[in-house]
Amino acid sequence: MKYIYVVFLCIPVLLFSQEDLLAEIDIDSVSNQNTIAVFKGLKIVNFESTKLVANKELTLIVSHRFGSVENGLDNFFGLDDAVTRLHFVYGLSNSFNIGISRSSFQKTYEISAKYRLTRQKEHAFPFTIVGYHSLSINTALEKDNLPKLEFKHRLGYTAQVLISRKVNTNLSLELAPTFFHDNYVAVDSQNNSQYALGFGGRYKLSTRWSLNADYGWHLNRASDSPFKNPLSIGFDLETGGHVFQMHFTNAQAMNTNGFLGQGRGDWTDGKIYFGFNLSRVF
Repeated sequence: MKYIYVVFLCIPVLLFSQEDLLAEIDIDSVSNQNTIAVFKGLKIVNFESTKLVANKELTLIVSHRFGSVENGLDNFFGLDDAVTRLHFVYGLSNSFNIGISRSSFQKTYEISAKYRLTRQKEHAFPFTIVGYHSLSINTALEKDNLPKLEFKHRLGYTAQVLISRKVNTNLSLELAPTFFHDNYVAVDSQNNSQYALGFGGRYKLSTRWSLNADYGWHLNRASDSPFKNPLSIGFDLETGGHVFQMHFTNAQAMNTNGFLGQGRGDWTDGKIYFGFNLSRVF
């Protein structure tokens, strides 16, 4: 349990205001004011973005990640093998969010905290910096297959620092140094504690459309691991209180430990997954 204390220890919070989603459309930063609309979705594609839910708002994200498209009509381009995730995020303040989710991938439950440390300001601080932590529970592991299985083996932890910059009206970029730990790993030679560096960005195509992409570079993957680094490309469509995200990726899991540590797809052989996220603010 020592990893729980490491991940969640000393979470600092600074309060900053956050604009309503509609108010962010086509608004750029001005001198000495907070930069807004860096990202419109809470995720870029797989990686968390530096956007937070506003104070006392509840956001529901319904996510689907279908099976691999490589089999064509045999599984209706992955429709028959879909993974679903329901994710609720609540704003305790404009700069501190909590979340809870359940994914059908390995029947995973997850709780999370996301908080803003500082915000990009024109002619002042050049970056928005956000912390993200999560605790996941893999309930799909079975004692029949793992006789020595204990509850602690179901647990996984994530700690991230999300660093973004809105370069100009159209382009936003993010860097995401990531530590994640799984008490149970499928590959014996894989270290339980793993490290990755995430890269992501958003390019605004029009008032409501943007092109998004992110990539996770796993830094200590075992040499005999069958898993791949996740590369994802998609589009965001903003429609008032909704953000609809459509994407292709080579990782079917949607929680951080899953897409970074257990992505099985490969773009070079067509083993990719289509998916979408639909967000609704209440």
